[in-house]
Amino acid sequence: MHLKVNFYLNKYSFQPPKLTDNPSENLGLIVVIPCFNEPDLIRTLKSLDSCIEPKCDVEIIVVLNAGTHHPDQIHLQNNKTKEEFNSFVREKKSKYKFHLIENSALPKKHAGVGLARKIGMDEAVARFDAINTDGLIVCFDADAEVAENYLSEIEQHFEKNPKTPGCSIHYEHPIQGNEFSEEIYKGIINYELHLRYYNQCLLFAGLPYAYHTVGSSMAVRSSAYQKQGGMNKRKAGEDFYFIHKIIALGNFTELKSTQVIPSPRISDRVPFGTGKAIGDWIKEGNEDYETYAFAIFKEIKKFVEEIPNLYRQDLEINTLDISNEFKEYLILNLFTERLAEIKSNTKDFKSFEKRFFVWFDAFQILKLVHYMRDHKFPNQELVSQVQELQKTKGWSVQKKSLESLLFLREVEKS
Repeated sequence: MHLKVNFYLNKYSFQPPKLTDNPSENLGLIVVIPCFNEPDLIRTLKSLDSCIEPKCDVEIIVVLNAGTHHPDQIHLQNNKTKEEFNSFVREKKSKYKFHLIENSALPKKHAGVGLARKIGMDEAVARFDAINTDGLIVCFDADAEVAENYLSEIEQHFEKNPKTPGCSIHYEHPIQGNEFSEEIYKGIINYELHLRYYNQCLLFAGLPYAYHTVGSSMAVRSSAYQKQGGMNKRKAGEDFYFIHKIIALGNFTELKSTQVIPSPRISDRVPFGTGKAIGDWIKEGNEDYETYAFAIFKEIKKFVEEIPNLYRQDLEINTLDISNEFKEYLILNLFTERLAEIKSNTKDFKSFEKRFFVWFDAFQILKLVHYMRDHKFPNQELVSQVQELQKTKGWSVQKKSLESLLFLREVEKS
């Protein structure tokens, strides 16, 4: 494959492109799958292979990865996965092209899901660059499955939304069946309910970045990916930090007409995330699942409603209609100085508001929520807080986790 000099790849890529074959001139969509110690990659590949064909050509890049510090059994499993992948590609006459990139000696400092995603996504940039196409890079996981219309709906979504730099894709964990234990299904119902509750609370508070940030459920244009410096090397939470960089470009969208089915399995591969959360909940043996108090988001909503006044008037922190603990957080984070800096660099309210939310971003909100949890409003039982949200929004109120989850899924799909 002939490669031109690409500014992004030249400056930010972890390694030179590995794939040497020439991509199809009709290539428009590349699915990137990090794969580490995965026993069931083939099921994921079969799920993608069963998808309805979009108009463009599709490639799937699997990044089989491990670090220099990982034990032999990890490398043995990766070798087995590689053999299974090669057999799948040989035996399957697929309508899509499958690639495997192997990185078995990643540095201990960075080895993890963020770097694996980055390697695959940077490879996608090179593939698209070779044919001068601003194609779509889709993030996926090696233990997830998809609805049959997954690829075609992603293509159509970006065609219908030509200004969108990226989108989150609707996901639903399996919540019943024989594959996992009753405990795991109960745990994933609560965990997904917590995620949807948090997202709805951000919307309720009037924040402009209330989107799900699930690594297996997002897609971006190659140009947007490059513009924002690509994927980070974080070992966990890489999806949260990455997708919020794309959201910051504006016109971010949600794809609700298809579905990703992430795995609910227990995992200790990352310090936080779905697998870790389910494992911890089961290990602790708690009957109740806790989440952030809805009172925190009522406070944030009051603060967000003050933003026009913060622009028009010289308000002091002590005059704001928020709790003392919220005020303490603002003082600790030099809010007065930041506000003055934002005002001095903006000409009108629209630019002020945009710059304000660059400072008061999703990461700042998460830190604020944790501060308020630790100093004012401790965590509460999950269903009770979902009910508080439902009452405040004038929605019907459910009494159980499963009913609440199914309700919020429908709210978000509509």
